[in-house]
Amino acid sequence: MKRVPLTCFLVLWGSVNVECFSRVAPRAISQSGMCLHRSRALAAGVSSSDAADANVTAIFSSSDNEHRTDGGSWKGRIRNSLPRFRAGGDGLDREIMGTALPSMVNLAVVPLVNSVDTFWVGRLGDPLAQAGQGAANQAFFTLYFLVSFLPTITAPLVAKAVGSGNTEAAQARVCESLFLCNVLGAVGTLFLVLMPRAGLRMAIPLTHPGMEYAVPYLRFRALSMIPALLSATGFAAYRGLLNTVTPLKVSLTTNAINLVLDPLFIFKSGLGFVGAALATAIAETTSGLIYLKLLLRRKLVRWSMILKPPSWKALLPLLQGGASMLFRQLALNIGFLVAGRRAQALDISGVSGAAYQIVMQIYSVGVVLQLAMQQTAATLVPATLCEGGDDDARQVADRMYVWGSIVGSFLGTLQYLALPFLVSIFSSDPRVQQAVKAPAAVSSLIQVINGPVFAGEGVMLGLGCYKDLALLTAAGIATMVACLISPLGQRLDGILISLGAFCLLQSIGVVVYHLRYGPLATNRSKPADATCEVPEPS
Repeated sequence: MKRVPLTCFLVLWGSVNVECFSRVAPRAISQSGMCLHRSRALAAGVSSSDAADANVTAIFSSSDNEHRTDGGSWKGRIRNSLPRFRAGGDGLDREIMGTALPSMVNLAVVPLVNSVDTFWVGRLGDPLAQAGQGAANQAFFTLYFLVSFLPTITAPLVAKAVGSGNTEAAQARVCESLFLCNVLGAVGTLFLVLMPRAGLRMAIPLTHPGMEYAVPYLRFRALSMIPALLSATGFAAYRGLLNTVTPLKVSLTTNAINLVLDPLFIFKSGLGFVGAALATAIAETTSGLIYLKLLLRRKLVRWSMILKPPSWKALLPLLQGGASMLFRQLALNIGFLVAGRRAQALDISGVSGAAYQIVMQIYSVGVVLQLAMQQTAATLVPATLCEGGDDDARQVADRMYVWGSIVGSFLGTLQYLALPFLVSIFSSDPRVQQAVKAPAAVSSLIQVINGPVFAGEGVMLGLGCYKDLALLTAAGIATMVACLISPLGQRLDGILISLGAFCLLQSIGVVVYHLRYGPLATNRSKPADATCEVPEPS
């Protein structure tokens, strides 16, 4: 328990910095171009015609235009893609980081608080409790991510509607996503609550001792399915408006609730480690209600549209992209389920399962920070395409790849240097601590590989290349599973190496696609896929 004051200090220190950043970020973002002006106008309920009548080229300063004169050559394109560090960043750099940084802080709050969950459960000194917690979370997120493709698609659709000044279309896309999230989320909740073992058998063998821990944990965790999907849709809607500060405040508030409730429910209520799941469910429910209130206030949601099933024509944009994204998510789920199950089956003591849970917890912090780069690309690229055309969208995409690589390299280095400190935090069991070291070091290298992956995925999402992204992901997951069923899958570090093989193939794939085959590739006469058409609400 000596580490508790240090943990609390880190959380409080992070909260102070988040609050300071939330005050500074709007001033940085205010230097952006027309896409952001339109977004703020819509968020305030002002028509796009009343917004500032500026072109998206306001993002690019006059000095940028000098760099863009030879943009048609590869040399010029490479030069344009590099951030302007010596100049303190140009308009595009400020736009990217002004959007990405609040998202990073917002997204990082969740795994950091989940890390606190893992910390408190680890204080119980029972590896099986941590193994059960990890299996329950794996089962929960397997179903959650099958539905969360809807918010993923919602953000670029809202961004396109915003860029085109179509307020009604933005409202329609949000309401359609909320309706489907409620219906599918209810099905997922009932399945996990009524048949938890059926869901858990995907993540842990039925005869594993950790199953008895995982079943009650999953039942409580499942209560947060619908609220989590509501929050994800609300966050996506605000990303489409290029407003990442409001979601940051919501996340900070609701996860503070989880932070306070964790030790109370685990140690004071008699619930034990299951108390962490109940605390998470309460925090997620609070978050979902706050987002619903905000969306109603911003007129992005109407009760009549949430409760009424959308027409087939209205659902078509979501379902067209959704089918490919659902296939992609299924492929991802298969890969990570196989990896988690292999880790749980390595031994029945729970040591390998607990170590894998800790490694993935550490790894997930870096992943969600890079996910902010994906989300930034998924909103900035389509918004810029609608306002400034292919050339400006291509420059934004190129710059996102470079920034993604920089962020990935920084996170990988930081994680590796912090491992000696992090490993000792999450478990007091020396066996678990020793089992974590090698796979955690491998995951640090994967963070570096992930740099261009998330940026490239964001560009493809923003341009609506859902099918191509799904095929790339399926190829990568096939490679990962092949490694997992080989002798590599019989070691914990080998499981992480298998994950690294998937990420490396994905990284090569998104870069080659962007440069040679994508809608913004320069060797195409007129990229037919690069469109900013906004489906009309019906």
